[in-house]
Amino acid sequence: MGDGRIPLLVPATTLGMMLAKASLAYAAALDPKAHPMVLANEVETMSEGMSDAALRRMASVVALAVALALVVVKVWAWLATGSISLLTSAADGLVDVVASSVTFAGVRYAARPADRGHRYGHGKAEAVAAFVQALLLAGAAIGLGIESVQRLMVPQALNQTGFGIAVIVGSSLVAAGLVGMQTLVVKRTGSTAIAADRAHYVTDVAVNIAVLIALLLDRFLGWSRADAIGALAISAYMLWNARGMAQQALFQLLDRELDEPDRVRIEAAVRSCDGVQGVHDIRTRNGGDRVFVEFHVEVDGSLTVEAGHTIGDHAEKAVQRLFQGADVVAHLEPAGIDDERLDDLVN
Repeated sequence: MGDGRIPLLVPATTLGMMLAKASLAYAAALDPKAHPMVLANEVETMSEGMSDAALRRMASVVALAVALALVVVKVWAWLATGSISLLTSAADGLVDVVASSVTFAGVRYAARPADRGHRYGHGKAEAVAAFVQALLLAGAAIGLGIESVQRLMVPQALNQTGFGIAVIVGSSLVAAGLVGMQTLVVKRTGSTAIAADRAHYVTDVAVNIAVLIALLLDRFLGWSRADAIGALAISAYMLWNARGMAQQALFQLLDRELDEPDRVRIEAAVRSCDGVQGVHDIRTRNGGDRVFVEFHVEVDGSLTVEAGHTIGDHAEKAVQRLFQGADVVAHLEPAGIDDERLDDLVN
């Protein structure tokens, strides 16, 4: 490693972390409710006083800043080494920049309150952002896969592999730290867009490991095709990851029902309320920033409208307590009536 360039990696990665810290301060300033401890070292601690919306903004700003820093370093390393696997990693990083930009916009749009034109809110913007990310990742994977096959057939010698190895190790550490931060944010907020962005950086860590192995094999064992094989494996992994991201986004965009355990919990919560004699036609969907739940609750037909309404309110509140964010609507019916039910149609 005597090319004299490796020490320059330190300022580059340090710059990425400085950008991340500056972004944290900026994200906190955007929300007047954000806690001043946003600049603390522990992400979990600093998130305690922040709203979910502020956490989403913070995560998207940090991801964008880090992605910009990493793509510059990786392009620099690719130009220095000529490694196709480093090019794959750099291209994946460029996709991360675009994807993080999409997430940045999607998270902000999704945080808008309901208005006259969007009475269910704007939460699905996160799913749109996630789907766009999946398309970008798939496109990059296909293009790089083709280039990798060509390089596999006609291998090329690499330059300055020591520098490339140092860049990949540094990039991996930064990406791993970002994944940890995003994991905490997703656990707290359930954000679809941040989860999709996190999947990008999980892929980035895996990509970096594959690149590292390929460069080590080339440097120490002289396996000239290891670089192309590593790049091809990375392309396949990127494509598989894009498939999973697109699937989850489409579940939300196409109003797929919540998982059966959640539906069972909803029914149990409604039946536990005093005065409820039955429940049917439960309908659910994920709106991104919240879940939407509708159901028909059966009560004694001789009750007054006011008494029945009170039972319905209690049932709605019981379901709301099951989720971090929920919009719940109960339709009141006298028990025992014979009418057409959605349950019968779907079963």
